[in-house]
Amino acid sequence: MTDIDNSLPKAQVIEGRKHSWELVVGMEVHAQIKSKAKLFSSASTNFGSEPNSNVSIVDAAMPGMLPVLNMFCIEQAVKTGLGLKAEINLFSQFDRKNYFYPDLPQGYQISQLYHPLVGRGQITINIKNKTRNIGIERIHVEQDAGKSIHDMDPNLSFIDLNRTGIGLMEIVSLPHIRSSDEATTYLKKLRQILQYLDTCDGNMQEGSLRADVNVSVLKKGNYEKYFETKDLSYLGTRCEIKNMNSIRFIQQAIDYEAKRQVGILEDGGEIDQETRLYDPDTGKTRSMRSKEEAHDYRYFPCPDLPPLIIKQSWVDNIKKNLPELPDDKKNRFLAEYGVNAYDADVLTSDKETAEFFEKVSTKETGKLAANWIINELFGRLNKEDIPIKDSPVSAKNLKEILSYLEKGEISSKIAKELFDHVWKSDKSPSTLINELGLKQVTDEDLIEKLVEKIIADNPAQVEKAKLNPKILGWFVGQVMKESKGKANPKLTNQLVAKKLK
Repeated sequence: MTDIDNSLPKAQVIEGRKHSWELVVGMEVHAQIKSKAKLFSSASTNFGSEPNSNVSIVDAAMPGMLPVLNMFCIEQAVKTGLGLKAEINLFSQFDRKNYFYPDLPQGYQISQLYHPLVGRGQITINIKNKTRNIGIERIHVEQDAGKSIHDMDPNLSFIDLNRTGIGLMEIVSLPHIRSSDEATTYLKKLRQILQYLDTCDGNMQEGSLRADVNVSVLKKGNYEKYFETKDLSYLGTRCEIKNMNSIRFIQQAIDYEAKRQVGILEDGGEIDQETRLYDPDTGKTRSMRSKEEAHDYRYFPCPDLPPLIIKQSWVDNIKKNLPELPDDKKNRFLAEYGVNAYDADVLTSDKETAEFFEKVSTKETGKLAANWIINELFGRLNKEDIPIKDSPVSAKNLKEILSYLEKGEISSKIAKELFDHVWKSDKSPSTLINELGLKQVTDEDLIEKLVEKIIADNPAQVEKAKLNPKILGWFVGQVMKESKGKANPKLTNQLVAKKLK
């Protein structure tokens, strides 16, 4: 079993009229398994298809149709478990979770309760320059339900079964999260790891990643008792906020729900264990239904699927081929490219950005490439709302621009001008440099003549420069202006200093 960090972080405190209360949060994250086919059928998982077009006879629960397990989905879940430093259970089993809802054709969901595929693991988060681990209790594999649509007709509801049977990983945290900031940091880090592993695309807008958030408040000292005894009763009665698909709304919902519970307790009331929904328009949670327990779903082993038994050698082979994970990549960027911690965090925040940086950078140009990507490229991409994968300036072209800059063939000013031309054009940097005459002037005789002209035309400034060396920068600026930014800045500085000795 993976060791779980037992440190006690500083909790978010909610001040009531009578007491100070502490927050505790647990999260159940539903991550759609990245697979072309569903968990128990060959139907497509393509998002945005026509309603009810990605539905097989298995998904529709036609009589006599039996599920066939998609082992690629199991491989993806094992890979996720290994990425979260979790134990992989060589024996696992599927169960039926029985409930009726119109978008669940079978009348039950195939899930895992008693024997999940993945056991204890952990996620390392960094918040306010402090690092700690959030424990993962388990990851189980299950099928998704369909979608009920209630806003197309005032009198009718519609059912889309395209999502029915899509494979999900339910990643269940331990109640180690102590603030709404930690909750959002945890979810961001989990999404980042899943994207690096390529086991879930993490697209919350499309429903590929959504979270059920369990919130409770407790009096100071009770969390320490929970850690000593593992008795969950010390954590207070929890309310589950269902189907959250926005990081910003998750933080708002937790903050509101904590204050709501404190208000009830301070008025002498009790918290009902229930499922609630968050309304972003009002900023409040509202009751949905009483919180069900496992026995309410009458779980029992799925008779259509035998126990899943996998070999350790298969798990070891998956582990051997795991991609480089965010924390490892960040540490390598720090050591290999000489970037600072902030830049390394930004550059590894998502897989596509990290890959783009490595295509642009060399060991010698790491800091320069980081600065250009974070400031120039991100600034332009954000302004025009373009993802980095669709950047008009490709990694190859940006690398070429920085190569000219590094070799002193263009100045920083010209590099920015060139970047702008490449952004708007299909032409390469080298072609644009030649066509637009952007190459830097490195002819020492030519620059020297410009320096002599500026000095001759400005005797008053020459006298000032004798008293204040900072005035030298004025002469350099005038030379750059006269040369339209093409004079080599380093050579210009040297010649100005030499002439004004």
